Amino acid sequence: MVRFDRSHRALLKLTGFAAAAIALAPSIANAQEPTIPNEWTSESSWDVSGQFVIDGRDDLEESDILSIEQGYGIDLQPTDLEKETRIELASLDAGRIAALLAELTKDGRIEHVEPLARVRANFSPNDPQFKEQWHMNRIGATRAWDYATGRGVVVAVVDTGVACETHGPFTKGTDLKQTGCVEGWSFVSNSSHANDDQGHGTHVAGTIAQSTNNGFGVTGVAFHASLMPVKVLNEDGWGTTADVADGIRWAADHGAHVINLSLGGPRNSKILEDAVKHALSKGSIVVAAAGNSGGSVGYPGATDGVIGVSASDPDDKLAKFSSRGKGVDIAAPGVNVTQQTICKKGRDGCEIFPAYNGTSMASPHVAGAAALVVSLGVTDPAAVEDALKKSARVVDNSENGKKLFGAGILQADNAVSRITFVHAMVRLLLVGVIAGLVGVWSLRKNRRATSVLSPSFAIGALLAGPGLFFFLPWILPRAYLPVDVLARPIADLDLLVNVSIHKWLPLANAIIPFGLTALAFGSRALRPLVAGISVGTAAYLGSVMILGEHASPFGQILLLVWCGLNAVACAWLARENLAESA
Repeated sequence: MVRFDRSHRALLKLTGFAAAAIALAPSIANAQEPTIPNEWTSESSWDVSGQFVIDGRDDLEESDILSIEQGYGIDLQPTDLEKETRIELASLDAGRIAALLAELTKDGRIEHVEPLARVRANFSPNDPQFKEQWHMNRIGATRAWDYATGRGVVVAVVDTGVACETHGPFTKGTDLKQTGCVEGWSFVSNSSHANDDQGHGTHVAGTIAQSTNNGFGVTGVAFHASLMPVKVLNEDGWGTTADVADGIRWAADHGAHVINLSLGGPRNSKILEDAVKHALSKGSIVVAAAGNSGGSVGYPGATDGVIGVSASDPDDKLAKFSSRGKGVDIAAPGVNVTQQTICKKGRDGCEIFPAYNGTSMASPHVAGAAALVVSLGVTDPAAVEDALKKSARVVDNSENGKKLFGAGILQADNAVSRITFVHAMVRLLLVGVIAGLVGVWSLRKNRRATSVLSPSFAIGALLAGPGLFFFLPWILPRAYLPVDVLARPIADLDLLVNVSIHKWLPLANAIIPFGLTALAFGSRALRPLVAGISVGTAAYLGSVMILGEHASPFGQILLLVWCGLNAVACAWLARENLAESA
């Protein structure tokens, strides 16, 4: 958790934006999230370095506090309730800590002296069988949920179907009741009822988006994502390359942002290749199992553009059954993976919670992690794959190791935490730079122009740039909807509804600042706020151009032109609002 004390709050004021931009510029390209202990290791690992809490007697006067400061040569900062508690914060020089602590603890005016330590809200799901899901902890799921849970993302499960609805003899899975399901299609029965009559698809779907924190059953990686059941395998688990190709195309054409393929065979099918290319052109991320032959990777796992997934065991070794070699991009847990699924071919409400083995079980971990990444606005398939591979935990960096594990073992927490941090830093940097340029520009027009240091300008710039409360995921879990909403910039709010809307950037263009200018230009008090929103929007557009993570229906060149023109227009609107606010 990042602690925002007085110095951090000062940084968030526009007065510090320019300085922060200069300081951050060299490190943005290799930005790393602040180090946060992942487990309860030791008390000292959670301490704020050099910071101490000094609890004075409640009857102390202000003169006594001053005397303590002067006597020990330290600077005491009052806590919010200091007048009642006499609890102060102190920064102690590293070389003097031991001596000062020895003296302070003997001082009769002081009741306690202790290190200032970090704490954080912990989202720990209450699903009773979560303790059996070793694989969720191995990919860092609990920490990943602090940053993303998959809201607004649709994941297609191209498989034996999913227990997503109650229809005829089939019922929706009890541990999928809180999971959203969009309409799917069965290429077996040629109907919209893609019910699972085998069990494989529901087990796979559970790993992706099982209802979580519902006091029942188990958990899923992206539990706020919606599932799209696409049935291409019959009740015996068999299908054809033609049906799988159709399933991939259907899913992509009907709004699937991620497509999971826990299936495959040895045939390098051209129609599968073309289907994958079609899905990628639609902006869908395609994830597939490597296969269980113990030999070379099957298809579509080895198809170009597909994220091929091998299976690891609880000891981070490659599962004996897992396919390996060219086509493995990343590894994920695939041994003793526990999820709910159907029994009795989906009839009579029969359900079980088995632990299955296979790369079929590994692939949905990666598909779920991809959904988490997409929900943060990284929608370009290549960028999503890059984010997952760069954040993977390397267990064997040799050439042979890469054939087994690809980039390494999936670490969903590393992927989403790094994205959250980089987005915030890049947008803060751009807000500082653009605010400085606009400030100078507005002063050239009117020497009495409102300063970019005004509080209302800063609020507007944060709202539209990194998000007014962009730091919340380091303090409170994003699993809670209010936290997720408050932590997002205006332009990312559409992601909470449906990622497909975001490809058009409806909340990140000059239209909104222009409309606000038209409505508020007559109000001197509101113009700085509108100017700030304009600068924040320009910064957001700049981040889209710099990071290259956005899947646009118009292609990258037109996207860059569009973002650039709108960013310039936003900067001009900001200048006009500031110049006329004097």
